[in-house]
Amino acid sequence: MGARRKKQRRKSASFWSTWSMPGISWVLLGNAAVFIVVLAGAFHGTSWLMNQPIEAVQVKGTFQRVPSMTVEAALAEYLDEGFLSLNLNEVQSRIASIPWVAKASVRRQWPGVLEVIVTEERAAARWGKSGLLNTRGELFVTEATHLPVELPRLSGPDGSELQVAQRYFELQQKLEQRGLSVVALNLDERGSWDLILSNGIQVRLGSSSVNERVARFFLALDQVLAADSSRVAYIDMRYTNGFAVGWKPAGARKASMTLEKGQHG
Repeated sequence: MGARRKKQRRKSASFWSTWSMPGISWVLLGNAAVFIVVLAGAFHGTSWLMNQPIEAVQVKGTFQRVPSMTVEAALAEYLDEGFLSLNLNEVQSRIASIPWVAKASVRRQWPGVLEVIVTEERAAARWGKSGLLNTRGELFVTEATHLPVELPRLSGPDGSELQVAQRYFELQQKLEQRGLSVVALNLDERGSWDLILSNGIQVRLGSSSVNERVARFFLALDQVLAADSSRVAYIDMRYTNGFAVGWKPAGARKASMTLEKGQHG
């Protein structure tokens, strides 16, 4: 029993005598630690330098409706923020909220310059008494202080701006090919459409089968009324298969050109 224990102790001693802890290069370890510290210091130092307050702001765009001073005033609250920490999306949203601004682009330019590009809205039509629609049919100004008189006047129930604008764009495209334009277009609460052309003719389209009536109107304008359009006061398209024409007082007559007596909405 005693001989066995002595043999085991000799094996254990032999194992520890052959195994040794690998050597540690304290020089390499120290150099690595120094490198990490220097790298971290450089990163923080560079971030601190680059995150200094904004040095200059460049505002670009063609300003006709948006005063450049209004844009500068909106930017003033951000000028003390760091160049890198500045939230560009927040600044962009703030500029885009200014009336008559359609789009704003904000980006950094090294070193320390903030570039702001402003795109103004383009008014396509008046809406109601004091509103303005853009070229996408969106109501972007509800209480305009200045309404360009050359713009067509569109109107309709609240929430129908896009619907009316789309109808206007469709009509305007076809009328321009004939040297005419839409002066006014109205959609009433019952869904009935009426428009006035640049030559003074009022067109009554009603509320049903409007697309078909528009097609018939242009057919009548081209084939029947072209020669006498200066004498026409109104064209009533609210018939199933025809239309009626009202002549100006100088004509001293009112003619009806319909294929069916029944009148519809």
